[in-house]
Amino acid sequence: MTDGSSPEPTNSSDEFERLRERLETLETELERKDDRIEDLERDRDRLADTVAELADQLEDCQARTEAVETRADDLATETSELEGLAEAACKKATANKERVTELQSRELEKGAHLRTDNVDECAVTVADGRLERIAKDDGNAYYRLPESADPLERGGDVSLAFGDLLPIQQLARMDDDRRRAAANSLPTRLAAKLWQARTDPSVGDDPWERGCKDIAEYVKASDLRHWIRRREPGISESYAKKLVSRTIDAALDLSKNRLAVRRQTERKNGLEYTERRLLLPADASIPGAGHRDETGEPDPPDPETTGVHG
Repeated sequence: MTDGSSPEPTNSSDEFERLRERLETLETELERKDDRIEDLERDRDRLADTVAELADQLEDCQARTEAVETRADDLATETSELEGLAEAACKKATANKERVTELQSRELEKGAHLRTDNVDECAVTVADGRLERIAKDDGNAYYRLPESADPLERGGDVSLAFGDLLPIQQLARMDDDRRRAAANSLPTRLAAKLWQARTDPSVGDDPWERGCKDIAEYVKASDLRHWIRRREPGISESYAKKLVSRTIDAALDLSKNRLAVRRQTERKNGLEYTERRLLLPADASIPGAGHRDETGEPDPPDPETTGVHG
C-alpha cells in the first residue's frame, strides 16, 4: 500500500560531482605536465646550443693542437740541427785548441815565454813534460822551459810572447806546412814570406832595400813582382802583377798598418814613371825593438846613398 511519500534521492548527482572534480584534477595535472614539457624542451634547446658551442670549441682545440704538433715537429727539427751545429762547433773548437796547443808546444820548445793566462799547462807537450812558471817585471806570469833564454835575445827580465807578435811576424816564424794550414790565401802567405825574407838571412832571396831618414826599409812593386815569380814558379807575369797589389794589402793588414805604401817618382832611360813602394817606417812600432832583430841580429849600418825619399 502506498503511503503517498516522495522517493529517496539517488546518488547520481554525487557521482557527477566527483567526476567533475576528477576532470578538473586531470586538467590541472595536464597543465603541469605541459609546463614541464615546455621546461624540458627549453632545457633541450639550451643543451643543444651548449653541445654546438662545445663542438666548435673542440674544433678550435683540434686546430690548435695540430698547430702545436706542427710547431713541435719544427722545433724538434731545429733542435736536431742546432745539436748538429753545436757538435760541429765543439769538434772545431777542440781541433782549434789542439792546433793552438801544438803551436804553443813548439814555441815553448823554441824558447818562447808565454803568458800563463793563455796556456793550458796540462795540454802542452814539451820535452820532459816540465814547464817553469816565472814572474816578469811587467807584473805578469809566464811559462817557459826551465832556464830557457829569451826567444828574441832581448835581455832583461821581460821577454816577448808569441801572442805579442804581429800576425805577419807570427806567420813568418812558421814553417811552410803550418803557414799553409794557418792561412789559405796565397797573398797572405806571400806577405809572411816577404817579411821572413826581410828578417831571416837564411832565406837568401830578399827584395827589401835599406832606406834613409824616416824610411828604414822598402821594397819596390816591380821588385816584388819578380820576387813573387821566383817564389811561386809557374805564375804568369799578368797574375804576378795582381798578386803584388794583393800581397801589399795583406802585408798592411797583417802588420796592423805598421807598414805603409807610398808612390815614388823615378827616372829611367830619360823617362819618368811612378811606382808604388811598400815601406817600413823608421819609427814603426814593431815587437822585437829593431827592424831586422827578430832573429837577434843587429841592424847593419845604413848605406851612404839609397836614392829613396819618403
